[in-house]
Amino acid sequence: MNVKITGNASNTEAAKYIEYLEDKHGRKLDSLDIQLNGDHADLSYSFAPVEFERIRRITGYLVGTMDHWNNAKSAEEAARVKHGLCCSDRI
Repeated sequence: MNVKITGNASNTEAAKYIEYLEDKHGRKLDSLDIQLNGDHADLSYSFAPVEFERIRRITGYLVGTMDHWNNAKSAEEAARVKHGLCCSDRI
């Protein structure tokens, strides 16, 4: 993680800001910029990317991947009509 401190702050104080933000948002920080001006602290931060799995509705099931499907269900998915969106001629 990238931490930039502008002003008079210790590493302990920076660690407390990191702990506070990660606990508050439930996510890991990617970067933190601390700007201190007297008793005022301005925190600019960004979060690390969150891994997610794509979930799709296929043939009535919510699935992430189809690798555990049997041959019949895989054939049903392959035979389904896939609808697209065509909005280029609409205003």
